[in-house]
Amino acid sequence: MPTAVITGASRGLGAAVTHALAARSWHLIVDARDGAALQRMVGDLPHGGSVVAIAGDVRDPDHQRAIRTAVNERGELDLLLNNASSLGPSPRPTIATTPIEAARQVLEVNTLAPLALTRQLLEPLRTTDGVMVNVTSDVALEALPGWGVYSASKAALEQLTAVLAEEEPQLPVYSFDPGDMQTTMHQQAFPDEDISDRPLPEEVVPALLRLLDERPASDRFQASDLALAVPR
Repeated sequence: MPTAVITGASRGLGAAVTHALAARSWHLIVDARDGAALQRMVGDLPHGGSVVAIAGDVRDPDHQRAIRTAVNERGELDLLLNNASSLGPSPRPTIATTPIEAARQVLEVNTLAPLALTRQLLEPLRTTDGVMVNVTSDVALEALPGWGVYSASKAALEQLTAVLAEEEPQLPVYSFDPGDMQTTMHQQAFPDEDISDRPLPEEVVPALLRLLDERPASDRFQASDLALAVPR
């Protein structure tokens, strides 16, 4: 039974991936800031693998160590999915009006926390020839008004991912761009828009599963590209 660590698992893409891997009988170590929401998600999972739910702030070193302890107790790690993300203030401010504390929080969640978890869990991943996936965004590649700090946080995460892939050539290391989805965070990014035309997170999961199943060379992947060859 393979083992995965999934951050930001209480809702959105994290919850959808958790459900999909539970259906495949994976052992799951999941985290989220909202402990009640995390427990509700776990209660809805299909019966397959086992689940360890650890509520807490992914930026907190003690919380990161708790995740590492759960991995150590399990004795293996096949997937680290750094999915937890923070948009920052909504409506999205310009760079000139972004509070520094808000910018710091976005960078800590989106860039530094994945780096810290990578440092905590790299050795278990090496031992099992596991896979690392860092969830990114198309705004990491574009300069769009109102996306400054979030864009910078994801661009930095992508560069860390690319460098790690060079340093750890034996491990598949991926930046995964799911595209726009019907999620709470996406609605916060566009508070006055109807986002019901965006795909549900569950519709994106097959692209990520294909990445895990086929394990291509380390690179940046968009869900829309991977989904083209997913059997229907």
